[in-house]
Amino acid sequence: MSALRINGARVLHAYTWLLIAWLILPIGVMILFGFNDPSGRYNQTWQGFTLKWYRDVFALDALTDALVVSLLIAVLTALIAGALGTGIGYALGRFRFRGSGGLNLLMFAAISSPELVMGSSLLSMFVSVGISPGVTTITIAHVMFSVSFVAIVVRARVMTLDRSLEEAAADLGASGWTTFWKVIFPIILPAVMSGVMLAFALSIDDFVITNFTAGTTQTFPLWIWGATRVGLPPQVNVMGTMIFAAGVLFAVIANLRSRSKKG
Repeated sequence: MSALRINGARVLHAYTWLLIAWLILPIGVMILFGFNDPSGRYNQTWQGFTLKWYRDVFALDALTDALVVSLLIAVLTALIAGALGTGIGYALGRFRFRGSGGLNLLMFAAISSPELVMGSSLLSMFVSVGISPGVTTITIAHVMFSVSFVAIVVRARVMTLDRSLEEAAADLGASGWTTFWKVIFPIILPAVMSGVMLAFALSIDDFVITNFTAGTTQTFPLWIWGATRVGLPPQVNVMGTMIFAAGVLFAVIANLRSRSKKG
């Protein structure tokens, strides 16, 4: 029986590492081909090692502009969805009011709704009210599908709060507003930051909804989709590597800070 348990544990460990390797394989290929030196337009076969694409990463103006637009929209989405989602999540986790059940259902419906449905419905709304597609419509669309993720993350943290902390603050004469900013918000800040980062990640790589609401505006994913017809330049791999590295660095820093606070 013990040998069977050991073998089962080894199989589980091997399966886990195999799954991790499968998930990071595309990322590894992207990083690798950022160092490729293709002789033609297509960066699909390994032809030699070079660092010139990191030196010339911003040489293509159209690609650089698309990346800047994506970063701008992602930052705006993270900030707006973070603020709105924090308020909604706190309200749902802290209070019981008429319509809270419907609001919960609406948030989960927004998450589970196919992007095709949300993108087409948003496009119809923008056309009906006469808003021209562009950065504004993309940002509104991204906020609309990101705010639910932030709210759910914050709501889950608020529901685990110790109510005695608020009562103690009230006994010391703190108002509701002061209690929130001085007591509650520092506690739920990790959840808020998690929601903000999630909103940023969802925004910067979104394609379907962005394609419906962008008009002639080019974001990073839309530019890549259009460039696949003529061949992707190695700068795409380099920019993707930089975005991935920034995300990993941010996650490592957040993890180290969390460990230091626990210690």
